[in-house]
Amino acid sequence: MGQTEQRGPTQTVGEDYTERLRRLGGARWKRLLDVQAPYRWNLRRLRLGHTLDVGSGLGRNLANLDGNGVGVDHNPTSVAHTRAAGFEAYTVEEFQNSEHARPSAFDALLAAHLLEHLPATDAREVIASYLPYVRSGGTAVFITPQERGYASDASHVRFVGFAEAARTCQELGLTVTRQFSFPFHRALGRVFTHNEFVTVARLP
Repeated sequence: MGQTEQRGPTQTVGEDYTERLRRLGGARWKRLLDVQAPYRWNLRRLRLGHTLDVGSGLGRNLANLDGNGVGVDHNPTSVAHTRAAGFEAYTVEEFQNSEHARPSAFDALLAAHLLEHLPATDAREVIASYLPYVRSGGTAVFITPQERGYASDASHVRFVGFAEAARTCQELGLTVTRQFSFPFHRALGRVFTHNEFVTVARLP
């Protein structure tokens, strides 16, 4: 890594990161094949209800949830892109001043491809700041990339597998109810970029 190269949260805040996400997600072959279909099915089968999508990026998961949620992201360009696509999203500051920032406003919290962008302490603090907006007994879902996916993005700062995600849940007072590899068996995580760890937990 060169001395001027940055890793981590600062890399995900600018217009260039939004453009990178748009370029990766907008490839013609991806649209033709509807590569989001299995991931859309996976989220919907969890029956999350009204969901707070923390680190919502371009709103892909809001689309997969049929718009039954609200996104929050620290990148204002990504938030603008999400709104342009017809979904409700806010910057961190905007969310705190919105009608949604109230206790138990959501049934679930989703953090998809967020934890790996932050040091463990920072990730825990970010998630903890949003948990009060989720109802008691609600659900928290954490999705992180496996080996090949982790290596594909220079803004990733730490590998978050089942053990690391479970530790974060424990530290936050959440009870892990299920962990699984998706869409393929765990063994494919070393060669398939889009294989993911999924951790589902319950709020007290």
